[in-house]
Amino acid sequence: MTRVRPQGGGGTLYLVATPIGNLEDITQRAVRILSEVAAVAAEDTRRTRRLLDHLGLSVPVLSLFEHNERSRTPGLVRRLAAGESLAVVTDAGSPGIADPGFPLVRAALAENIRVESIPGPSAVIAALQVSGFATDAFTFIGFLPPRSAARRRKLTELVERRETIVAFETPHRIEASLEDVEAVWGERPIALARELTKTFEEVVRGTAAEVRGELDAGRRRGEMVLVLSGWTRAARRADLSGEES
Repeated sequence: MTRVRPQGGGGTLYLVATPIGNLEDITQRAVRILSEVAAVAAEDTRRTRRLLDHLGLSVPVLSLFEHNERSRTPGLVRRLAAGESLAVVTDAGSPGIADPGFPLVRAALAENIRVESIPGPSAVIAALQVSGFATDAFTFIGFLPPRSAARRRKLTELVERRETIVAFETPHRIEASLEDVEAVWGERPIALARELTKTFEEVVRGTAAEVRGELDAGRRRGEMVLVLSGWTRAARRADLSGEES
């Protein structure tokens, strides 16, 4: 059993959610926290500086990304233990969710440092909400494996799960991933969300083959979210009969 330091016994590590597209989506609390911390640890310092400039905030920014977070973590923990409060942000959405942040959170908790989530926009939840699939139970699996064989194995593990499956995918892998989803998911419906909360937000729904056919080269920018319908009773009947659900 662990306990966090009492208030005033050290700094606080804030995990601050930032907009996934529309800058108006940042919360008032997030803006206040970003204005009060000693520094912001950011996945992309240039992108974060643009956000801070937009908010009219002047706060030191340092990098914390996949390839340096383990080496940078001890120094950040020392600052927190000394009484400084720090914020962690990623390029968009919530830190630590398929993004940098987890090693620092774990190290801070090991030192009984207070960790707080400043919730806000989430591409996972936004895509799930507009997919048209069941939202009462879902599994988020992060990014699909980069290689086709591993991707198909992962999809096969999930194909008979009853809950909705949500995954991230990159523009340069999306076509190959949709081919693999088609091979495993068959005619079961899926949804592909892109540019969420931005001007050209789009959600394409249909079978994997239909979605792939709708996705031309000009619409493959930015992180994408795949939402795969679960193996419901209707889906099982369709799979067994070969009919479209």
